[in-house]
Amino acid sequence: MIVDAHQHFWDPARAEYSWLTDDVAPLRRRFGVEDLEPLLREHGVTGTVVVQARQSLDETRDLLAIAASTPFVLGVVGWVDLTGDVAAQLAEFEDVRLVGIRHLVHDEADPEWLLRDDVQRGVAAVGAAGLVYDLLVRVRELPAAIETARRHTGMRFVLDHVAKPPADASAHRTWERGLAELAGCANVVCKISGLFTEAEPAATAALALRLFGPERCMWGSDWPVTLLAAGYGDGLALVGDDPRVLGETAVATYGLQLP
Repeated sequence: MIVDAHQHFWDPARAEYSWLTDDVAPLRRRFGVEDLEPLLREHGVTGTVVVQARQSLDETRDLLAIAASTPFVLGVVGWVDLTGDVAAQLAEFEDVRLVGIRHLVHDEADPEWLLRDDVQRGVAAVGAAGLVYDLLVRVRELPAAIETARRHTGMRFVLDHVAKPPADASAHRTWERGLAELAGCANVVCKISGLFTEAEPAATAALALRLFGPERCMWGSDWPVTLLAAGYGDGLALVGDDPRVLGETAVATYGLQLP
């Protein structure tokens, strides 16, 4: 069993994605189910978790609609406004395929945005609903992510893209120390995803596996973003053949229902 725990769908003709700039011009087109399905068959992938790419309840609705009509989409990590009434927002989405929530934290001006009182209440509400919270952070936001995981020991967190290792040597050392500290939080799982667009993908994957252990690591393609630097299945070579990393951890963490 292989589960791709991190992939996206989008259509810039239907909605605005502010991060789809000229720097990532090849990604500025529609990527849909029909594009991904042949790749899953080619690489023997059982199912996927589709993850939000813009901060919009409409996108969460759209992704859940895709999941409802697409057998291979096992789960959705959507978006809600963490600064608002999270319980009321989640009440709209009584759908077993909504397995987690994510916010583009690394795009916030404040590196401690996660620690705002209103955001912390929102994170707690995500946990109270039985959902996972995906941490999308870089080295700048790692201290706030560590503190958040420590404050909410009763809920599950998934670190996306191994916190995007920086190329700068000094920042890389700070990132590695922060990653080790976050790995000390038993309620955090690491997603080995999106590494080909970052520094030293093989070394980063090896470090994640060493710090978190395969029982707390999962693989994600980060398709279609990964196409900027690699093919769909190239990330599989980074994680080896451990069944926990390939699928079991994702199923257990997100509570996925297999077909």
